[in-house]
Amino acid sequence: MKSFKILTVIILCLNYCISIAQTDTNRNLKLNPSISKIYILEIKNEVDLAMSMYVKRGILEAENNNANGILLHINTFGGRLDAATDIKDALLNTKINVYSFVDKRAISAGSLICLTAKKIAMSQGSSIGAATPVLGDGVKASEKVVSYMRGEMRSTAQKNNRNPIIAEAMVDENISLNDSLKKVGQLLTLTTDEAVGVGYCDTVAIDIIDALNKFGVNNSVLVKVDSSWDETLIRIVTKPFVNSLLIMLGLGGLFYGIKTGHFGVIAAVGFLSLALFFGAQYIVKLTNVIEIAMFVVGVLLLILEIFIIPGVGVTGFAGVLLVISSIFLAMLGSFNLVDSNTLKGPIYSLAGGFVGFSIIIYFIIKYMPTSKAFGMLTLQTVQSSKDGFLAVEDFKSMIGKSGIVISTLRPAGVAMFDSKKYDVVSEGDFINKKEKVEIIQIEGRRIVVRKNIPF
Repeated sequence: MKSFKILTVIILCLNYCISIAQTDTNRNLKLNPSISKIYILEIKNEVDLAMSMYVKRGILEAENNNANGILLHINTFGGRLDAATDIKDALLNTKINVYSFVDKRAISAGSLICLTAKKIAMSQGSSIGAATPVLGDGVKASEKVVSYMRGEMRSTAQKNNRNPIIAEAMVDENISLNDSLKKVGQLLTLTTDEAVGVGYCDTVAIDIIDALNKFGVNNSVLVKVDSSWDETLIRIVTKPFVNSLLIMLGLGGLFYGIKTGHFGVIAAVGFLSLALFFGAQYIVKLTNVIEIAMFVVGVLLLILEIFIIPGVGVTGFAGVLLVISSIFLAMLGSFNLVDSNTLKGPIYSLAGGFVGFSIIIYFIIKYMPTSKAFGMLTLQTVQSSKDGFLAVEDFKSMIGKSGIVISTLRPAGVAMFDSKKYDVVSEGDFINKKEKVEIIQIEGRRIVVRKNIPF
């Protein structure tokens, strides 16, 4: 407790020092209007939906603090097209001057982001281009998606008075140029010197400070915008493999909770996984309230099928259909970019999640009824005789006996044998009231039964 108080004091002191430093910086900027405040946004590694969140937050901070400019520090092989176009729109909509410094490469989606800048600098040995959209397995996307990317690149280049044919040639290998930059059948990727020659690089610089000085932005204060913890979490959670894992754990925990009626740690992990999955997709705007509502209704229909109107089938089928559809649609994203190729990612993630879920179901059904942990969920002691229960010293003699279920086994419940009530557990399946059951196994004082199906 004492160490916690000390840690709290340290954190408060650090926050106070940071706020004082920020106040002093702002005061100095106000006193000296010749000082430019430039916000640095890192466009590095994969362009994903978390990066879109990061860039939008950085732009908002720059606007709220009356920044003089935003510099994009770019070194990326690209990433998601929907994320790149989202970033492009946000950068074009801001009234703050946007600059780009390509530090090694601006490939694919990175080139689209780079072209949003009014001025572009590149370090020697860098490259920009190769912007045709491809799928995760490296296969070129459909003409529909390629055409969309051509239009995005062309319009962005025109916005800042750059040759739109050059931008299109970065997307479409069939576009020919009247020089030796590329041949028909090849995508255009420009080196630093080539980019300078065609007006896609305004100056060559060795670092950010050098780039800003050559842009005419001198005497500047640089404010680097770092990724927040929630953006980092979103970046992890929205990856395809993690999507599959969350679907597996979420459906597995949900199945366990409904199957046993016990909403403990396992069910909590399932609900948390589903909350992370849908929450992350909602934050990055891949999904909306409709998909979440579909999932909730689907689960309610499954519960209705199991507990209220078992055996009907229609509600259960509708529930399964809604659950699967909601998960799939939550990963799909913009319908404008949907085709047979772009469906592969969500399908693979969904398939991976359901394969894992099937494995979990197998182990739950096979081992749960005989496990010690599950024994804690069922009654292990005999009830009083006035309730009609009878203590039996040797239960093993009852193996093979048939009886009637008097309370639905989910999978634990009560059945009657020889006009006497016993606490029993099914071998895995739910068994409805008035069904005939047979005792197949005795484990201590636990009686395991299965449905007695006549031949």
